[in-house]
Amino acid sequence: MAIKPTGDIAAQRLSSEQLSCEFSDIAPLLDASAAAVAASRCHYCYDAPCVNACPTQIDIPGFIRKISHGNVKGAAVDILSANPLGGMCARVCPTEILCEGACVRNHQDAKPVAIGALQRHATDWAMARGEALFKRAPETGRHVAVVGAGPAGLACAHRLALAGHSVTIYDAHEKAGGLNEYGIAAYKTVDDFAQREVDWLCSVGGIEIKHGVALGRDIDLDTLRKQHDAVFLAIGLTGVRALAMEGEELSGVMNAVDFIEEIRSASDFGTVPVGRRVVVIGGGNTAVDAAVQSRKLGATSVAMVYRRGVESMSATCVEREFAQTNGVTLITHATPVRLIGEGGVITGVEFERTLSAGDQERFVMEADMVLKAIGQTLVPVGLERELLTLDGNRIAVDANGQTSLAGVWAGGDCAATGGIDLTVQAVQDGKLAAAAIDAQFARTAVKAA
Repeated sequence: MAIKPTGDIAAQRLSSEQLSCEFSDIAPLLDASAAAVAASRCHYCYDAPCVNACPTQIDIPGFIRKISHGNVKGAAVDILSANPLGGMCARVCPTEILCEGACVRNHQDAKPVAIGALQRHATDWAMARGEALFKRAPETGRHVAVVGAGPAGLACAHRLALAGHSVTIYDAHEKAGGLNEYGIAAYKTVDDFAQREVDWLCSVGGIEIKHGVALGRDIDLDTLRKQHDAVFLAIGLTGVRALAMEGEELSGVMNAVDFIEEIRSASDFGTVPVGRRVVVIGGGNTAVDAAVQSRKLGATSVAMVYRRGVESMSATCVEREFAQTNGVTLITHATPVRLIGEGGVITGVEFERTLSAGDQERFVMEADMVLKAIGQTLVPVGLERELLTLDGNRIAVDANGQTSLAGVWAGGDCAATGGIDLTVQAVQDGKLAAAAIDAQFARTAVKAA
């Protein structure tokens, strides 16, 4: 849904030069010397806690040791064999609560090894050179349908293709990548990296992507099951929770995910309209990305308002601090109760806040743009009811991603895998499902013989 300029919502609030600076890479690539210094801090722990903290179980001490010895290609192989989207994960993973959060260096000098930056150093080196790091196994004659070209779908497809199976990915968007392409702040993944990573991943061969194809609209699950040897569902969470309150239909009120997608799809950031006074409702990474990008587009004031305390926010402390250092005001313990408008246009939001003594007060924040970031939900179009969990919010799966339907697996945000809703977890879901599908094919082949 495109943003409609109205009231105080306008495009080109900043010059092209300012926008270029605002949306430059927030974590520039390490050069060889800096990478060597960063790698020298690693203790190469046996049974390293950083590995256990990584959902994809990358051999972190192993790849860092290779970097320290100048073997960057070997480091990239270590990373990408465990996580084929390791380049993007190096950019967007909350390393502070995963690998770096578990680093033993935290207990010595309160500064972990820069694992994320080192991972990016190796993967970017390989991507820049178009290195063919893996060789595909001979064709098996098996054909798998993957629905969704996000992290889970791409990871599953890559693993299956390496095993010699043919994969067709069906995706509703014009570009592959899912949230990596459409749902992450532009300053985290510059220079069209998401597409370059997709190109590298598909270069192994055996993977075809069909764009503009949506489950339940252009294809149905029953047909996919008949035409393929297995199906992997990686459809994500495409629904957005509503505030369900007065004024939600006002012009200037929109979903934060749509706002972020508008920015990521723009060829020129100057064409993206933004409010002068923006209020973002929510406390997760989507809220942070929407709030910070509003400021970077030239909003005069941006407030991120959350109904609980910071300890309950799904956005990490690093993300919160980044938002605040970029001019976003953080307001906690405030719940929206009414969206206020005039002439069909948003003018403010009324909140109710709980005070320390337990009393409550109401206050109004002026706003000409309100971005909703209170969570996403599964849109079960094209799915049989028996596939879903009891509450209908996810697809029910076992530990390997197998659903209740024979030959159908699922993973990523759409599936109830018990993991965390992160890119790296989606990759792991795709890997596990691919391994289970491959094992199922092997068993079938043995029986046929």
